[in-house]
Amino acid sequence: MSYEKAYRAARAFGSGLAALGQKPFKNIAIFCETRAEWTIASQACFMYNFPLVTFYSTLGGPAIAHGLNQTEVSHIITSKELLETRLKMILMEVPRLQHIIVVDDKPTTWPGFPRGISVHNMAAVQELGAKPENASRQRQSPGPSDIAVIMFTSGSTGIPKGVMISHSNLIAGITGVAERVPDLGVNDTYIAYLPLAHVLELTAEMVCLAHGCRIGYSSPQTLADQSTKIKRGSKGDCTVLQPTLMAAVPEIMDRIYKNVMLKVQEMSVLQKTLFVLAYNYKMDQLAKGYRTPLCDKLVFQKVRALLGGRTRVLLSGGAPLSAATQRFMNICLCCPVGQGYGLTETCGAGTISQLWDYSTGRVGAPLVCCEIQLKDWVEGGYRSTDKPCPRGEILIGGPNVTMGYYKNKVNNQGDFFVDKNGQRWFCTGDIGEVQADGCLKIIDRKKDLVKLQAGEYVSLGKVEAILKNCPLVDNICAYANSEESYVIGFVVPNQKQLLALAEKHGISGTWMDMCNNPVMEKEVLKVITDAALAGQLERFEIPQKVRLIAEPWTPEMGLVTDSFKLKRKEIRTYYQQEIERLYGSK
Repeated sequence: MSYEKAYRAARAFGSGLAALGQKPFKNIAIFCETRAEWTIASQACFMYNFPLVTFYSTLGGPAIAHGLNQTEVSHIITSKELLETRLKMILMEVPRLQHIIVVDDKPTTWPGFPRGISVHNMAAVQELGAKPENASRQRQSPGPSDIAVIMFTSGSTGIPKGVMISHSNLIAGITGVAERVPDLGVNDTYIAYLPLAHVLELTAEMVCLAHGCRIGYSSPQTLADQSTKIKRGSKGDCTVLQPTLMAAVPEIMDRIYKNVMLKVQEMSVLQKTLFVLAYNYKMDQLAKGYRTPLCDKLVFQKVRALLGGRTRVLLSGGAPLSAATQRFMNICLCCPVGQGYGLTETCGAGTISQLWDYSTGRVGAPLVCCEIQLKDWVEGGYRSTDKPCPRGEILIGGPNVTMGYYKNKVNNQGDFFVDKNGQRWFCTGDIGEVQADGCLKIIDRKKDLVKLQAGEYVSLGKVEAILKNCPLVDNICAYANSEESYVIGFVVPNQKQLLALAEKHGISGTWMDMCNNPVMEKEVLKVITDAALAGQLERFEIPQKVRLIAEPWTPEMGLVTDSFKLKRKEIRTYYQQEIERLYGSK
């Protein structure tokens, strides 16, 4: 679809929504998977000054009903699948809802909806908007301080909060991000598959739209040749689209890294030796600022082909990226990884590392749209006077800092403030360290810090980041109780690695049997302890007991967010009995 055609589609859709009674400054909701229609609908709402309320497509019924009622929505844009599986069940709980617009073409009639709710197809609304009497109607363009989006956060620390993002916030955020990606333009192709209800994906796509790039729509289940919904022997979306730009969350990058490394383990001795030699040689050359075209062509071309073979920039955000995975991406995928740091509350912008910076564990310098300062956190032992590097809670200030939380005065007063120069700031709750060259390193999080019985502070996020590098660990949640003296861990094991470990110790049975086997728990703990010591964790930071989890955590289960961040409170509630067992309570 050309830009001209997309513009006309958005214009007609906005006009059609107005004909259905949607008014400027009145909220409209979108509850839909990432797809072209989502972007067209959002542009229509921006054009006609309809504040767009976004929900993750994995949210449960009660959370959606709460969000729709809080924002007093009368019109919602959704997909056929989500309407039938989620939305239909809660319609009686949302009395203000009058119009449902379905982005799919079929069916065209929707009988059986309660209390006079009208269901329309997107195409029908566009046809209505294109009628002369509607198309000629004067539209109200938005002002800089008008709300563009009310984005409900993924809720890793409780009930999702609606963040109010103005049009000027969006412009500032995308300007800051775009400035860090060189040579953006019409020759670029971006692959879209992360949730558009997440600020990382929304700003990434808007950067592409602002620079005339192509956008191809995919999904996590169809991304690569090996993806779950790609038939064996068929090609994945990356192979077909051959994107030059890609945004990714660490969870997906870790998965690629582990899959390739498992294949390396299966190679012959000669192949493996060649791969390791090439890997180390390229790492050494990158550190000196040199390129390795021969190595890339002979050794890494097959790995690079996993993402289509043309990727020139990978942007990582949403959570910390491990050093091992970042190094792997730089070397094997032959493209720089810009590791970024930002929040919904700062419109996704904060910092992004320079693409020529191959150091790991850092998130780069502040973007042109914002400033960063550190605030002392005495309780955690972090001060801006620390030597050699200042440390403290990260505060982000600038035109990208959003308008606050929707109908939430308490959090607005605690998390946002305006300084004497009139600049707006957000207190992130993350602990950072500013290094000698001005780059930021995230070293802790206030909410992840737990004080053990003996007074030692444990950073749960730090423990998890180091243990995720262990091939046996697909995912892990560290847990500590202040009334206890040690850390415990819930481990989602890698199936292949766990089966190999079980075979080595003569243990057989179903996958569930193995995960419930106390002997396997002890063996996994030994492997994890070795990985923790290699990662230089202190003894008190290493989990003393673990529970193996048979089923991987997904957003649908409600234990991780859509960007795969752990929901600690929900995990604690879900595994309360296991926590009591591991801590040996009666």
